[in-house]
Amino acid sequence: MYNVMIVEDSKPILRNIKMLLETLNLPVRVAATATNGEEALVAIKQEPIDLLLTDIRMPKMDGLSLIEQAKLANPDLKVILISGYSDFEYTRKALNLKVFDYLLKPVEREALEEVMGRIIEQLDQQMSKDLLDLQEFIHPQCDTTLKQGGDFPPLFSQMMIIMNKQPFTAGHERWVQVELEAIMQDFFTSHACRVYTSQTSYQYVIFVNKSALDLYSSVHECLESLRRHLLAHHYDAIIGGQLLYAESGNLPELYHRMSSIVSEQQRLKQGLALDTGNPVSMARFETGCLDSVLESTFVQMIQDRRKEQFALKLSELLDRWAEDNVLMTEVERFIGLVVDTFAHLYEEQGSGMRLGLELRARQLTQAQSYADFCRELTEWTGQCFDMLQSHVRKSKAILFEQIDDYVKLNKYSQLSINDIAIKFHVSPSYVSRVIKNATQITFVQYYTRLRIQEACRLMECQPDMKFKEVSDLLSFSDQHYFSKVFKEYTGFSPTEYKQQLPGIMTQS
Repeated sequence: MYNVMIVEDSKPILRNIKMLLETLNLPVRVAATATNGEEALVAIKQEPIDLLLTDIRMPKMDGLSLIEQAKLANPDLKVILISGYSDFEYTRKALNLKVFDYLLKPVEREALEEVMGRIIEQLDQQMSKDLLDLQEFIHPQCDTTLKQGGDFPPLFSQMMIIMNKQPFTAGHERWVQVELEAIMQDFFTSHACRVYTSQTSYQYVIFVNKSALDLYSSVHECLESLRRHLLAHHYDAIIGGQLLYAESGNLPELYHRMSSIVSEQQRLKQGLALDTGNPVSMARFETGCLDSVLESTFVQMIQDRRKEQFALKLSELLDRWAEDNVLMTEVERFIGLVVDTFAHLYEEQGSGMRLGLELRARQLTQAQSYADFCRELTEWTGQCFDMLQSHVRKSKAILFEQIDDYVKLNKYSQLSINDIAIKFHVSPSYVSRVIKNATQITFVQYYTRLRIQEACRLMECQPDMKFKEVSDLLSFSDQHYFSKVFKEYTGFSPTEYKQQLPGIMTQS
């Protein structure tokens, strides 16, 4: 349903237009009426109006002035002008204000229905685009709400707000859409407000009629008041918001830009309000940042297995973070550095631990308090050191025995060094080094030698097998190549080798 406002100083004409609209089979409802421009403008600023039908000649504020002011409040507002024959000059000026069309008095049902049909088609197209844009970043569970469309306001008459849960705060279970929408509506009172869950955990996207800003001197003041209101209800959050205009551009791109700003500005302690459309309000103070020397110190301590020294240095860093109220990006960057360093050392030992480390690292930032986070981070890094110390590297001799058994079981297949690396969770280069260390030859030479040895065994045990059958069975590309390789490894051609076997007739 689309919200319509009728503005007409003649009450009988107003009632007639309202009656005609209500009898048309169209998705519209008369949300408000007014008898002059000033009264209408107040209503337009208080609730979302999709379509305005207004007379030209009215007391206090005429139709043209109303259209100008209304378009400032809602640039996407659709307007149908109601005029008499004598007002044609006014009508011509109104068309310059991007009025959709005009109707002559007395308004007839057929003419009203035809104009309304065309304007609703345009509104439907815009709504479809808005819905598609929203679905790019709104959680799929919101699809039903989005598609209801009845009270869905035009986006570019709104203020868009992105709200992220402040890290290390309790009450995860309370961050649900219904509860937050009730608190938001309580704050914005009579101004229409919608809350959507985004595809990012503990993030919500809010749209509120821009008239909500009338009570405040700036977007930042409004957002800061909202942040304090949420905090009073035990929701600690960082909030970013800005007005949307028709020229704001692609909505998904705008969302991602705003979301990125909010994430980059989020601090360790206490929420924040940001006017994301005003860069001056987002001065960034680089406190508590890890310099390259300190980063290298932590990395070196991990590489040298200095668990106790690492724990002491980490404790100092955690205290400094709390004191300086550092950016969360710095905390996440440090955790990423720790993950990378431990993962690299584990991978050197042939263990695929990175995914497990990354999963545990993400869980750390969901701690209920900063104290819990510090304790869990300290315990986790200690466990990583213990795993590093206790993780006995497979000796090359033991690993070669396992590889040797596996290759012998699969000597009839076309094995590659990558197949072996995947099987034993090690790198191909490590497989190569293990085999070279144990056999003094390359993987290809080692694997080929095993297959030639098997060919010799088959010739002895099954003398009736033809050379081509042996070649195919051992996955050589062709008999000629098999014969060439066989001679390289045994010094004999297959025929010469068989001639040496006692009591065996040579194949022709």
